[in-house]
Amino acid sequence: MRTFTYVRAADAAEAARAHGGRDGSRYLAGGTNLVDLMKQGVETPDTLVDLTRLPLDTVAEEADGALRIGALVRNSDLAAHPAVRVRHPAVSEALLAGASGQLRNAATTGGNLLQRTRCVYFQDLSMPCNKREPGTGCAAREGVHRDHAVLGHSPACIATHPSDLAVALAAADAEVETTGPAGERVIPVTEFHRLPGELPERDTVLEPGEIVTAVRLPAPLEGTRSSYRKVRDRASYAFALVSVAAQLTQRGDGAAERVRIAFGGLAHRPWRARRAETELTGQALTEERVTAALDAELTAAEPLRDNVFKIGLARDLARTVLLGLTRP
Repeated sequence: MRTFTYVRAADAAEAARAHGGRDGSRYLAGGTNLVDLMKQGVETPDTLVDLTRLPLDTVAEEADGALRIGALVRNSDLAAHPAVRVRHPAVSEALLAGASGQLRNAATTGGNLLQRTRCVYFQDLSMPCNKREPGTGCAAREGVHRDHAVLGHSPACIATHPSDLAVALAAADAEVETTGPAGERVIPVTEFHRLPGELPERDTVLEPGEIVTAVRLPAPLEGTRSSYRKVRDRASYAFALVSVAAQLTQRGDGAAERVRIAFGGLAHRPWRARRAETELTGQALTEERVTAALDAELTAAEPLRDNVFKIGLARDLARTVLLGLTRP
């Protein structure tokens, strides 16, 4: 049993002081990921700063219709929130697809975004992993990588981000609010997670000691429809092989006024399909046009030996989701 210092912070300032920006410090909320990694020996913090007493557990509606979601709002509460279910069904669907009821009752909004990859080599201390121990190599490249990235990966890391919620938030143009030693800032969800590059150990753009305080969901345009779908290896709760979140707003003539598409399971972060969005905006969403736009988006893919199938799966799933959002 490794010993560590435990601090239950009463406010963000106390939490930041206790954390101190040190490599050995970790913030603790629901613990559904961090505690597992500690049991495995992947995470070995010398200080745990408990955030659960911070007043960050409410969903507030702003004057412009946006929803400000506290970082400590439980996944189960967020999925069931009436405003989320009505205005942002993709967010509710993503949360319900992401974990069992027991885990949703414990997991938090901020923690969901900050969970680490489920790559088996990252979790296996006997295997080299640049994300866990920089400079040791990436065992997944020549190993079992069926579940791994086909977009945005690097020689250092081919891991994917596991969050379902993050994909839905990326399609909704959500923002992450933080506070830290340098003050407060607002980060678009699409820029919150990093591609691995040469620093795969850094999952996000957060600075040491910085705390996620809230997620802001902008009000959708009138008439916007959204949906989230994932493909997994079993019908029970499992991480996505591929997932898609989409928002669609149509004009009176049926053409797309605004399109938002985000993929999960394909990259180190939620992947916004901006090329496909551009090609579909202003167009009627026919099967042929949607297929062509998604194929154009996925030309950037660089699959490895065992995950070529993800490209066709992502295209077909996204096409199904988008066409399902169209109205006659």
